[in-house]
Amino acid sequence: MGEVDTATVQAARRGDADAWDALFRTHQLPLYVFVIKMVRNETTALDLVQETFIAATKYLGSLKNDERFVSWLFSIARQKCAGHWRKHREMESLPEDLGVVEKGLPGDWLVAAEQESQLNEQIGKLPDPHREVIILFFLKEFSIEEIAVITDSRPGTVKSRLHYAKKTLRKLLESENEITERHPARATR
Repeated sequence: MGEVDTATVQAARRGDADAWDALFRTHQLPLYVFVIKMVRNETTALDLVQETFIAATKYLGSLKNDERFVSWLFSIARQKCAGHWRKHREMESLPEDLGVVEKGLPGDWLVAAEQESQLNEQIGKLPDPHREVIILFFLKEFSIEEIAVITDSRPGTVKSRLHYAKKTLRKLLESENEITERHPARATR
């Protein structure tokens, strides 16, 4: 996930509008998918992605390693989400059509399309740091090291959050399945 054309980043640093356009087109959708899963509101997500790119244009000169552009960009987006959370403690509801299984989760995490809505709902119930690592690791396919850079954490912290996020998500999904089995009418909500 973290690969980027460093020549394009260097051209953008020099103020090349075409280079910025190429970076925007390449990274706009992945950033949007990450941000919407974090803030759970389409309009807010669009605004935060725009703010992320504005900040990136302003601070690109501070990026020391052009190969880390993608991690750096996601780090800015994460900071924008954190700012949003601080301003708006009350979270909006999670849209049901986010495409969680677009890349598929490994092993026993594979879910059928009809379970996608349930998975989105349960991911939305995770604490922010756990939701963040689940999204970055499984859906955006960042490495542990890249997630550590994005979240300004140590790799061990990321591994721990990922472990507890998977454990909590599994319990939430099992609990939801038990409720659905006992009360089939709830499955049609």
